[in-house]
Amino acid sequence: MKVEENLQKIQENIEMACRRSNRHPDDVTIIAVTKYVTIERAQEAVEAGVVHLGENRDEGLLAKWDALRDKPTWHYIGTLQSRKVKNIIDKVDYIHSLDRISLAEEINKRAEKVTNCFVQVNVSGEESKQGLSPDEVSEFVLSLSKYDKIRICGLMTMAPFTEDEMVLRTCFRKLNELQSKIKNLKLKYAPCAELSMGMSNDYAIAIEEGATMVRIGTALVGEEGVGG
Repeated sequence: MKVEENLQKIQENIEMACRRSNRHPDDVTIIAVTKYVTIERAQEAVEAGVVHLGENRDEGLLAKWDALRDKPTWHYIGTLQSRKVKNIIDKVDYIHSLDRISLAEEINKRAEKVTNCFVQVNVSGEESKQGLSPDEVSEFVLSLSKYDKIRICGLMTMAPFTEDEMVLRTCFRKLNELQSKIKNLKLKYAPCAELSMGMSNDYAIAIEEGATMVRIGTALVGEEGVGG
């Protein structure tokens, strides 16, 4: 299916989720996760009107960045090894996976401009997932004040892969509450106004629970090999 058709359906679902939660669709940003598709498919997404693209590996991001440059806004959404920072920094507009001081130090050392970073939180406590535990987040954010190239724009999480709606809602709600706590600290370097949560299988629920950025891959651009 064409990206344009997928996008229209997703936008309709977002509008319905916003109506249910008394929100405005303009407050939700769609990030097309293009990690499993070709450059051509990513290009199709941009031409369909997708403004934000997300990649989780430096090789994939660099290949698409070389082809598309500044047409989209770039998000690095995967686990970021410190040694890979130099490859992607200043090419991406957002990093969704800040979860340790060593990574913050490397970003701050390599960046020539202020980088928007999400603190990744492992709300579900699953061992397979990266991120800080919820009770570590406040102290971690406070420890970032000396890094002048880092702006904490929000929090990010990955919910369990489940069809249990209450499990999903609980996860997203906890991140929303934690984001409000950080936001209320009124830290200049950490406005923490964004919530990056929700993917192809659960983005509508995430929006109802406050998501401002949803990371959608399969439902929007398809799976591996699509587009070439």
